[in-house]
Amino acid sequence: MDESTILDALRQCLWTAFAMSFPILAVSLIVGLVIGLFQALTSIQEMTLTFVPKLAAMLVVFWVSMGTMGQMVIEFFGEYILPLVENV
Repeated sequence: MDESTILDALRQCLWTAFAMSFPILAVSLIVGLVIGLFQALTSIQEMTLTFVPKLAAMLVVFWVSMGTMGQMVIEFFGEYILPLVENV
C-alpha cells in the first residue's frame, strides 16, 4: 500500500464525514441565526432560548437523516476500506 492510496482513502473519509455532518450543522446554524435575530429584536437574553431549540432541531435532523448517514458509512466502508484490507 503506497502513500497515494492512503491519502486518497483519507480524503474520501473526510469528504464522507463532511457530507454526513453538513445537514446537522446547517440546521444548527439556521436555527441559531433565527433565534439570535429574535433575541436581538425582543431584547430577551436567555441562554436556554438558544440551546434547547438548536438541540431539538439537530435531533430531528439527525433522526430524519439517519438512514442516509448509515448508507454513506456502508458505501464508504465497502468501496474504500474493504479493498484496502483485502490488498494488504
